[in-house]
Amino acid sequence: MLGLIIPLLVDSLTSAALIFFVAVGLTLVFSVLRVLNVAHGSFYSIGAYVAASLCLWVISAGLSPWLTFVALLASAVILAALLGPLVQSTLIQWTLGKSEAVQILATFGLFLILEDLQRIVFGVSSIAEDTPMTLLGVTSIGSVTYLNYQILLIIAAIIVVFGLRMMLVKTRIGKLLSAVVFDREMALSVGINTKRLFTFAFTLGVFLAALGGALAVPTSGAAPGLGAETIVLAFAVAAIGGLGQIEGAALAAVIVGLARVVAIYFAPQLEAVAPYIVMLVVLLIRPYGLFGNDQARRI
Repeated sequence: MLGLIIPLLVDSLTSAALIFFVAVGLTLVFSVLRVLNVAHGSFYSIGAYVAASLCLWVISAGLSPWLTFVALLASAVILAALLGPLVQSTLIQWTLGKSEAVQILATFGLFLILEDLQRIVFGVSSIAEDTPMTLLGVTSIGSVTYLNYQILLIIAAIIVVFGLRMMLVKTRIGKLLSAVVFDREMALSVGINTKRLFTFAFTLGVFLAALGGALAVPTSGAAPGLGAETIVLAFAVAAIGGLGQIEGAALAAVIVGLARVVAIYFAPQLEAVAPYIVMLVVLLIRPYGLFGNDQARRI
């Protein structure tokens, strides 16, 4: 029995960690900017392609394979620095204050553009590079063997959860973000530079999505269509946890990850729909999600 439970839990938490990076970036952007960004999935997939390409370059150049870990992080930083401020100051800034329908249509258009650019730059073939996973090896507990890289993913997700919470509670910029989320008009009236905060929040969201894509490369690689699949799952996680709720996104990611892995283990034909069955059940009971409500939104 233990030989089944431990792999199931590890696989579930690993799946949850990768989903969480995208979902928490999505929910952070929604909390601060109040924009439903459909293009968020493209940041995940482009982050995966950039990370895979950088890792392959490190190996082909004969550099230390341990630098592939630096490449994974660097890809997310580069993508966030290039796309975050650019997209926020143009398209996202234009959608602020407009209806959700306009936001969804505008960001969906951006999603299509980014998907086409991704195919032009990286081609239509899958890219895989598992050096980081291979370097960390495996650990055996009794008859159970699991990848150490999976544990790294889980630890990284936990660090992000606590890091974001500490940033919001302990730092000046975090308190300013919370003020904007609670009452944007009041924040403007007391002189808070909301445009700068919007750029920071959106860029951080891009970084988290790209980091999720980069960290997924050693286990699943990068492939066309990854962005579409990811954004649908991210919206499901955000809806289950409650839009704008960081802790809610973390718990919802665990629930969705567990649902997917349980389906893979016991009913593979239900893997694709398991997360959405969970979402349907949760929203029927709590229409605003596990942590959400119909009052003022808070991070």
